[in-house]
Amino acid sequence: MARRIWWSVLGLAALAFLATAAPAQSQDAPASSSMPSTFYAGKDLFKMYCTACHGESAHGDGPLAANMKRKPPDLTLFAERNGGVFSSTLLVRIIDGRVKEQGHGGPDMPVWGEAFRASGNGMTDEQVKERIDVLTQYLKEIQRKNH
Repeated sequence: MARRIWWSVLGLAALAFLATAAPAQSQDAPASSSMPSTFYAGKDLFKMYCTACHGESAHGDGPLAANMKRKPPDLTLFAERNGGVFSSTLLVRIIDGRVKEQGHGGPDMPVWGEAFRASGNGMTDEQVKERIDVLTQYLKEIQRKNH
């Protein structure tokens, strides 16, 4: 009986460790010792959180897009839709979602700031900001030119 309890406790401890462990660095991540332990490449974050709606190529054609009231936007045209200017500030606000942007986001867009903050890893506001900034930089890199 005591042995069974011991294995149950050990299993719960292992699950707790896995749920709170820092994420592994991306293969694309620079090998810098000053890099925060929570670093992810923007492409990895996009795949993890955005492709279901926006699609692998960010054109708004993810597997859930057909079931949404409002079609997800083509994120490669973000700058074009904003007068040719890529506004990192605006995009950070849209992704974070805790400050509503008139005409941006929408009821189907998750509030990623809250989701990251409430995640099992217990992210700080600085870690949430870091993730959103890395994701924003990736979206800047994939903007279509001369559409």
